[in-house]
Amino acid sequence: MADYSKRVVLVTGSSRGLGKAMALAFGKRGYTVAVHYSSLRPAAEEVAEAIRNSGGKASVFGANVADANACQELVKQVTTELGSLDILVNNAGITRDTLALRMKEEDWTSVLETNLSGAFYLSKTALRGMMRNTWGRIINISSVVGIMGNVGQANYISAKAGLIGLTKALAAEYAPKGITVNAVAPGFIDSDMTISLPEEVKKGYLARIPAGRFGKPEEVAAVVTFLASEEATYVNGQTITVDGGMVMY
Repeated sequence: MADYSKRVVLVTGSSRGLGKAMALAFGKRGYTVAVHYSSLRPAAEEVAEAIRNSGGKASVFGANVADANACQELVKQVTTELGSLDILVNNAGITRDTLALRMKEEDWTSVLETNLSGAFYLSKTALRGMMRNTWGRIINISSVVGIMGNVGQANYISAKAGLIGLTKALAAEYAPKGITVNAVAPGFIDSDMTISLPEEVKKGYLARIPAGRFGKPEEVAAVVTFLASEEATYVNGQTITVDGGMVMY
């Protein structure tokens, strides 16, 4: 098994949900993990403690990824404290779902700034160090709705589709520097959101998934850690769906 103990990974939005699963998966594989939070520091501390208890290394960092200056400072803090930033997982995101005609300007801008602009700000800053090291990985967490669309999510879908475009642009620009950029598009994944859905709604979603079940956060994390590995060196500019066959193209 490869030794990843000298690799530092920042997973944004890793205090809960998919981000938490990714942070824990990286920790188990020996990476040094920067656990990021926006407002839930106690939850982020629990994730970091779980990584340390399993023998890994982890530190906690807070930042508003919708703010360009905060993103620059976050990368600086991670690099200063942990020695480098080799892998960036842009996972942080929010939703403000409603039909387009009811969507307020703030609903639109807040989702775009957090889910898309934040990924750009962080990538732009992290790329400088990756270029110096002639090695790096950027993994953007998109969504199947960014590919297929959905009702009541014009802001979220635009951001997630934008991440796929950003992935392709950065992949083409920085491949010669030893940096790969890929996206992962999860489908319906077991979470607090899916658990609270009415049974009839669950049945409707499940009917669209050939696998007949929701995914597990760990299944998404497994794809993300693969893309960060040496084995994925020749994978670049791709969007990998983790959705039980919901989207086929």
